[in-house]
Order: sequence, then structure tokens, then C-alpha cells
Amino acid sequence: MEKKEFINEWTKTHTFKSVMWYLLHYVIFVVLAALLLIGDKLPNLKENLSQEGANYLYAIFSTLLLFIITYLYFFFENREMLINGKKIALLFTVLYLYLIMACLIGYQIDIYARPVAFVAMMIFVLVGRREAIFMNVICGLLVFNIDAFAMPESAVSIKECCSSLLISFTAGMFAIFFASKARSRVSIVGIGLFIVVPIDLIIALLEIPTLMEGALEGPSPWQALLTEVGYGLFGGVMSTVIFLAFLPILEWAFNCLTAFRLRELTSSDAKILKKLKAEAPGTYNHSMMVAQLAEASAAAIGENMDFARAAALYHDVGKLHYPEHFTENQGEYNLHDELTPELSADIIRSHARDGYKLIRTHHLPQFLADVALEHHGTMPIRYFYAKALKMTDGELNIEDFSYSGPKPQSKISAIIMICDAAEAAVRAANARTPEETEKAIRAVIEERMDLEQFAECDITMAELTKIRLALVNCLSGVYHHRIKYPNIKYRRTDSGTKGENE
Repeated sequence: MEKKEFINEWTKTHTFKSVMWYLLHYVIFVVLAALLLIGDKLPNLKENLSQEGANYLYAIFSTLLLFIITYLYFFFENREMLINGKKIALLFTVLYLYLIMACLIGYQIDIYARPVAFVAMMIFVLVGRREAIFMNVICGLLVFNIDAFAMPESAVSIKECCSSLLISFTAGMFAIFFASKARSRVSIVGIGLFIVVPIDLIIALLEIPTLMEGALEGPSPWQALLTEVGYGLFGGVMSTVIFLAFLPILEWAFNCLTAFRLRELTSSDAKILKKLKAEAPGTYNHSMMVAQLAEASAAAIGENMDFARAAALYHDVGKLHYPEHFTENQGEYNLHDELTPELSADIIRSHARDGYKLIRTHHLPQFLADVALEHHGTMPIRYFYAKALKMTDGELNIEDFSYSGPKPQSKISAIIMICDAAEAAVRAANARTPEETEKAIRAVIEERMDLEQFAECDITMAELTKIRLALVNCLSGVYHHRIKYPNIKYRRTDSGTKGENE
């Protein structure tokens, strides 16, 4: 879904900037951990350092190694996470939040009460599955490193450190695997209840032997076990509760597009869509139709249907600047009859740039803005180019009558390009049979292939074929042949209803 072309343009400047970002976040992480762990020991800091200095040094070095491993992972697997300091900040902000919760809850309440699945779920929703799996492991090791080497054994035993590491890894993985099916906040809370099962099983299996050994020392060892299990229940549920609390904040702060935010952006109450419906109803109805086609096309090639639908709904919002200059919003009078072809072409192609600016002005996700800018690529505006040719004897530069691009950079941008043109082409051709519909859609795709509109995204011929078949199926069902109803006038009589032919 996301753009990948910059991987081939990676430079030494990118490396330097990304390394500097990582070093900055490493320093922040170490300082934050130090404040949380030894902030209350500042009056006796010198004595504390003389006793625990070696352990602190080991913890700092181990943390550095984990940060280096994290950087190398993204450098070789997903450099997109390194190209933008904002995305690096997103990753480490989630880690900072968990570090604070892990220290405050783990050392003040109980180590098993930590929201162990918080990082895994947050990274999964805001970034992706692979990144969430990796960061779940890194997060578990970072906290284990702090537990084992930065805290005295009187506060956290080595056994508790190991069990906490296992619980963190297990709960995070379960949360990642099941979060992909969650489409509501209630289902997210359900995941919290589900991950309690492995958490409490681990706690019980690890704590029962110790509690059995201590049975002679206390009257109710099982009460202690139930207490630990209760803390595990608390940690599992709080993972999802805290996740739901922080998700809207991080979505807004880092302008991320998630399934939950998509619902808000694509609802009928969304500000821009509401304005589009009121001021450009023809464009709104066209966008709704393109959204249905985009969903079907995305499903056909395994792309995210929610992203495709959102991109389709926003792809033409730039027409809000001059809605009356676009055919779907006009009546019988065409404003372009009074304009030169050059001016008309400039107004028409400006809607891609205007859409990009409007989306960014409203602080909506970059992905929606990119699709709005790319969905016409560098296609010529044929109608006004042909009109200009009739009005001049000399040659015309077709680039003066073409969209300024860029070409689609992602599969979803390519899908919107095809669906947008296919819907208009089938409607304009008055296609009523599957054969006519297929012919119109094939012409749309082939024209864009001839003009190399898909050269900068990784869509394949096989995927284009699947998209074509999906669109034929959808549009055949919309613009199908209808029977002509007889013109009969009904009138009510005392004995019933009587019809008369006119």
C-alpha cells in the first residue's frame, strides 16, 4: 500500500539523519529510565552508584545493543520507518509510554499487573503487523534488561523477571494475531479478556511450586496465588483499556490512518464529505460509486478495502473549489463554453492539487492527500486538448493539457485511477451488457498502460486483470438493462383500483 521507491534513493544523508534520531531517542530512553528507577535515590546517588554501578552500566550497554538491532532491522527490512523522524518518534513514544507504565505499575503495584500487550497492539494498529511482532520482542527484552540489572533483587526476583518476559512476549503475540479481526472498541476489550488466559496460565504454573513450598510458612498460600492471578487479569484487561485511551491521542499527534479513524473519516458526518455532499452533490455521488468499485477491486488483489474506500471518497474533494465547472455538478449550461480550452484545462487539472492542499489543511492523513494528487497521474485532458486543436492551426504541447502528476505511487492510487475513469467511461458509453462494460473498462486500463501510468507502482498485469474482472462484475450490476414499464394511469373506483392505458 505504501510507497517503496525511496529505498533505491537511500543516501548517506538519510543514514546520518536516521542514526542521529536513534541516538537522540536512546538518550531520552536511558534518561527516562534513570529518572523512574533512581529518581528517589538522588540524595544517596553516589553510594547507590558505587553499589549498583556495574549493573547500571551493563543495563545501559544492553539497551544500546537493542537499539542498534532495532535500527538494523528497519534499515534492511523497512527503511520507510527511518526516512521520517516522525515515524521513528512514533515508535519510541509508544516505548516511552510503556516504560513509564511498566516501572510505575510493576514496582509500585505488581510486576504481573503491567499492560503487557500495550506496545504490540499500538504498533500493530499504527504501523503494521511485522513491525509489531518485532517491537513486541524488543520491548520485552528492554523491560527485562531493566528488571534484571537496574533493580535490586529485593524489588524484583530473577524468577519474576523471566516470567514477566515470557508473559510480555506471549500476550503481545496473541494480541497481534487476534487484533486484525477487531473492528470495534468492544472487540478490542474482548482481546484483553482473551489474552488473560495465557497470562494467568503462565503465572499459575510458575507460582504454584513456590507457593506449595511456602505452605508451611503461611496459612493461605492459595490466596497469594489468586492475588497474582488477579494482577494478571488486571494487566491483560488494562492493556486494551490503556490502548483505547491513548490511540486517539497518538492517531492525532502522528496523523496515522487506522481502522478506527477510517470510520470517522468515511462517515456521513465527516466535515469535508458533508461539505462535498452539500456543495458538489454530483461529485459526492460519483465518489460514493467509485468507493464501491475501489472496495471490490482492493478485495480482488488483497489490498486493504477500508483504505481503498476512504481514498475513493476523498479523491475528488479538490472539486469543492470550482464545483460548477465539473460536468457531474452542472445542469444544462456548461461554464466552459465561455472559457478558452487552456483555462478550462487548468481549472480541471487543478482539482488534484487543490484536493491535496485541502486534505493537508484539515490535517487528514498523508495517504489520502497522496491519492488525491496521484489519481489522474499525468493523463491528458482529451476533451479540451481536442477543442484547442480545432481552434489553432499550429501544433500544441499536450503537456499543457495534461495533469501534472505524479503518477500513482501505490496500488491503491492505481485502483482509484482505474475506478474513477471506469465508472465515468461505462456511464458515458451507456453500456448495458457485460460485454460492452468489459470493452469500456479494458480501454480505460489499456490507455493508462500505454501512457505508462502504472510505471511507478508495483501493480502487476495479473492484478490489473483481477481489477478489470471485479469492475465488470460491479458495473454490469449497476448499469444493466431495464425493462420499459407500460404507461398506465391508475384511478380508484368504488369496486377497487382500475387501470387504463394511455
